[in-house]
Amino acid sequence: MDLVAIEEIKRLKHRYLRTLDLKRWDEFADCLEPDCQAEYGERLSFSGRDDIVAYMRKSLGPELITMHHCHHPEIDIDPGGHGASGTWALEDKVILWKDRLMITGATFYEDRYRRDASGAWRIARTGYVRLFEAMQPLPEGFRLTANRWADT
Repeated sequence: MDLVAIEEIKRLKHRYLRTLDLKRWDEFADCLEPDCQAEYGERLSFSGRDDIVAYMRKSLGPELITMHHCHHPEIDIDPGGHGASGTWALEDKVILWKDRLMITGATFYEDRYRRDASGAWRIARTGYVRLFEAMQPLPEGFRLTANRWADT
């Protein structure tokens, strides 16, 4: 039973990252508990799904391209199977095309998950403190040969 729950939680975390990068805000919201808590570094903390989604929708518009990759999950299911905790290694990249900047970073997510009455897992708490974050100007000659949001 724990292996099934662990696989469901892996899929949840991957869906959270995919919908964030694809800016699919309704699907992103569905990954989170209504009372979800989030702390992204020392400067960004949110209380509630609506606040998290509103911030992401506003801050990650079409002028930003993001890529989030999580791997090396360590997931523990609580006794009783209704909660779990997880740690994930994250590598991310943000391209601010109009500002000609790229941000690269790495960290470890620390998550809490809850299973609802229907059996679906959602993120109840998520957060990280950066291992590093680096910002660099895009060099002359750097160009994107594809950009999903170029015309939006």
